[in-house]
Amino acid sequence: MALAIATFLFITLLSTTKTLAFDSCPSNEQLSVIPIYGKCSPFNTPKPTSWENTVINMASKDPQRLSYLSSLVAQKPNSAPIASGQQVFNIGNYVVRAKIGTPGQLMFMVLDTSSDTAWVPCSGCTGCTSTVFTPNTSSTYGSTDCSVPECTQVKGQSCPTAGAPGACFFNQSYGGASSFYATLSRDSLRLGTDVIPNYSFGCISAVSGSSIPPQGLLGLGRGSMSLLSQSMSLYSGVFSYCLPSFKSYYFSGSLKLGPLGQPKNIRTTPLLKNPHRPSLYYVNLTGISVGRVLVPIAPELLAFDPNTGAGTIIDSGTVITRFVEPIYNAIRDEFRNQVKGPFTSLGAFDTCFASTNEAVAPAIILHFTGMDLVLPMENSLIHSSASPLACLAMAAAPANVNSVLNVIANLQQQNLRILFDTANSRLGIARELCN
Repeated sequence: MALAIATFLFITLLSTTKTLAFDSCPSNEQLSVIPIYGKCSPFNTPKPTSWENTVINMASKDPQRLSYLSSLVAQKPNSAPIASGQQVFNIGNYVVRAKIGTPGQLMFMVLDTSSDTAWVPCSGCTGCTSTVFTPNTSSTYGSTDCSVPECTQVKGQSCPTAGAPGACFFNQSYGGASSFYATLSRDSLRLGTDVIPNYSFGCISAVSGSSIPPQGLLGLGRGSMSLLSQSMSLYSGVFSYCLPSFKSYYFSGSLKLGPLGQPKNIRTTPLLKNPHRPSLYYVNLTGISVGRVLVPIAPELLAFDPNTGAGTIIDSGTVITRFVEPIYNAIRDEFRNQVKGPFTSLGAFDTCFASTNEAVAPAIILHFTGMDLVLPMENSLIHSSASPLACLAMAAAPANVNSVLNVIANLQQQNLRILFDTANSRLGIARELCN
């Protein structure tokens, strides 16, 4: 009964501005992915003036994201709603409903497959938004001592003396231009119908910069502090997501946790692990085709190299797919060769053309070991609402980022089920409409 009353009050509150849309929003029990600017969003953010401006603004943060990346068994199926974000989140573009503490406090946390430690803004935080987690109202909250192993595993930790008693504080940068100061803490984390007790996360007390997600971050990386590592007995190192289009206003995406409920028939490619960047999900990209033409690319530009960090990763926080410049230039030149010009630029996109020529636009095919991914046209092109233009929705990695990384980003992952199976070292991809 209490849950029903709380749900009614939550819906009533949101319906003052979203009355017509809320019938399409899922319940709080679902692990949906929700759009930060959508009709079901709890944030009072300005609605985007146009679809392409939203993507351009979000993609403008990608260079900082790439700089950041270069520095760094459930009993039943469990699913949480996911939605796309917008420029107010700067680098994190998808959020999931989570509850922290007892009773649970609702937070909309950014999903980040390239980060490990979870963190949320806490009461008294300097530079945080008005929505914060209040530790003193949770009966299960506790800070983490410097003497416990988790303190040594979190990046940027600072203790008076190694292994000495005292709260474990840490300082981290995020997105390349922002940082925060936090206390390593423990409390219950609820995702969908599951509760993970004694979950280790950062309780943020100070923020600097504008790239810190306003209601925190849930790390889905491969490190020791990530969700996968802290819930290994529950989810066996397996999760998947379907990311809805940025244009979707509903809680239509989903995060599925654990091996149960995952697609049975799904194409897979091996996951590779880099000891120098252990949080990242590397895959072996062997080639790229534009239409029927296999683009000539020097093998060393695609090769996985654990010594340098070179290779290709799947990342949920970068907006548009970025290739090292020689690779992107080769893709762009072949694409232009098959599409009638002239070509113009629009923000991060340098290959825009009259949308009347879209019918001859070739498909982009990503060739992985054991699997080919033919990108749907909606994942390859972005359209301008202000003019009859279509643009190739990819770009070169910024020249000032010596990351040697190729990044398959979230725009190219939309409306696909992406399966991360660390237990069997594989990544799977299946077509799924989650808008």
